[in-house]
Amino acid sequence: MRHARSGRKDAMAAYWNALFGGMLIGAAAVLLLLANGRVAGISGIAGRLLAGQRVVDNGAFVVGLVLGPIVLAVSSGSLPAMTVSTPWPLVVLAGLLVGFGTRMGSGCTSGHGIIGLARFSRRSIAATAMFLGGGLLTASLLELVR
Repeated sequence: MRHARSGRKDAMAAYWNALFGGMLIGAAAVLLLLANGRVAGISGIAGRLLAGQRVVDNGAFVVGLVLGPIVLAVSSGSLPAMTVSTPWPLVVLAGLLVGFGTRMGSGCTSGHGIIGLARFSRRSIAATAMFLGGGLLTASLLELVR
């Protein structure tokens, strides 16, 4: 019985980083909304930064996104191992399609999925359902092709 419990604790330990990261994202989104009245949608923040709007606020948010992995590497000694097996032209095309989709959907998954759902926005509920449905459909189609 003791071994089963310790094995379960070890398995649960793998989720603490994700739980803590999710809590930090939620806290940052709530603070941004309360302090500035702005939704923490990355595409909107990056778009406003590139347009030269609210450069200090939007720049601080983007710098924080870039510094996150650096802080992780310094505090833990390394970054998690990651392998990208998809050809780079396809990765670039996928990034461009995501950018197009965020403009077409008036926001990205972070804005709609984190803040919009928390605010019970009907537009965000519909957008998040479309994001998830599109992802599910794409993953299913790609699995059939393989």
